[in-house]
Amino acid sequence: MYNNVDILYNMRSMVASGNSRQKLAAENELHAGIHSQSNQSHDLITKLNIYMTYGVQEYWNVNPMLDTITVYTLNDEKMYEQHDIKTNTGEITSKFLEGFVTDIAYIFQE
Repeated sequence: MYNNVDILYNMRSMVASGNSRQKLAAENELHAGIHSQSNQSHDLITKLNIYMTYGVQEYWNVNPMLDTITVYTLNDEKMYEQHDIKTNTGEITSKFLEGFVTDIAYIFQE
């Protein structure tokens, strides 16, 4: 099973070719995934666990049905903890990309 990732960020150089989810997760440091209406539990639980297992530093869980973004970051024990969450309005921040801030109203505007 292959996970579709909507946005990836990688400061390191890409190595070896291939599309396995392990390689995809291991080679990237920030993932942002957008929920699909039909597969929300997979998008939240399965992807979060895969990215945590492979050391993805930050995972943005974007839920367009609720206009919500939740940002998870790895702690010292290599477990995800919630860094930020916003619904409808407000500025959401990245811990990994120091200084990065965006207004979620802009992201979810129609």
